Formats: sequence, structure tokens, C-alpha cells
Amino acid sequence: MPATDTNTPTSTPASTPAASDRSSLSAERRDLLEALDTHREFLRTTARGLTDAQAAEASTVSVLSVGGLIKHVAFTESGWADFIVFGPEALGGGADEAAGYAAHADSFRMNEDETLAGLLERYDEVARRTDDLVATLPDLDASHPLPSAPWFEPGATRSARRVFLHIIAETAQHAGHADIIREAIDGARTMG
Repeated sequence: MPATDTNTPTSTPASTPAASDRSSLSAERRDLLEALDTHREFLRTTARGLTDAQAAEASTVSVLSVGGLIKHVAFTESGWADFIVFGPEALGGGADEAAGYAAHADSFRMNEDETLAGLLERYDEVARRTDDLVATLPDLDASHPLPSAPWFEPGATRSARRVFLHIIAETAQHAGHADIIREAIDGARTMG
């Protein structure tokens, strides 16, 4: 198991409430879960009624597709959840850096062997895990240093809270992308 900061738990206590029972959570945790729910639903709605072929279609000048964006958001959210639990090694780098870049690039593509139903199922699994972390982490201020990367400021750290806010922002941004792609497929507007 990768090394972690001493102030960040590597597992969640069994005695804390699950994300499905939000009534006993703090207002902050309920707000985080509500924002995640809202933006995930916007993203899922872009896929409603699409065939696998439509979900894989790059309907704009971009190479992005609705299915590829759902796959990417699940991939990214899972990686950041791993970062919260395991620390900077979870985000790649080191000897596996090339493989990490390849996996990231592939996360934007809905491949021929993938189905929209399968991608949505995986997204739901990732969402449940993240929601459980929001609900059960003992301290949202627990943080890890970010790995070395050109897009991270040297020496920067991220708290669990800031990672959850990043996941919300990433989901919202890609839901907007998916909305445009969906409108170009069949004229359906999912957000307006």
C-alpha cells in the first residue's frame, strides 16, 4: 500500500453514518453530497435515451463523446478518491508515468468494447465510493502533498475538502461539455 500522510485515514470508520443516511451529517457534508448529486445528474441526463453508437459519437469538432465524458469523469473521480485515501502515489508519476498518461488519454474515449450501460454502472460505483468518503472521513481538512507535475504548484497540498470541490467542478464542467455534444447529436437540450 502506498505511504500516506499521518493525518489522513487510510480507511473509514464503521461507526460513522453512510452517505445514504445524510440526516446525521454536518451541513457542510450534506452540501458537498447535494452538489455532487446535482452535477452527476446533469451528466447522466445527457446520456438518457442514447444508443451505444450515439454515446460514442463525437458530434462536434472535438473528439469528445457523451460516453467518453462519463468514462473520463468516473476515471478522474476515482483517482482523486484514491488520492484522499492513499496520497500522491495514487495520482501516478514515477515509473508508471507513461502508463498514467495513456490511461488518462483513454479515459476520454468510449471504446468499441464498452457500452453506455457499463460506463454508467462504473460511474455509479465510483460515485458511491466518493459519497461514502464524504460521509465518513473523520477530517475534511486532512491533506496530502500533490505529486510533482507541471500543472501543480511545487510543494502544494490538497485537503479532502478541496478534492471534493475539485470533483464537483470537474463534473459540472464536463456535464456542460456533454450537454453541447448531446444537442449536436439529436437536438436534445439536457440543461436548458
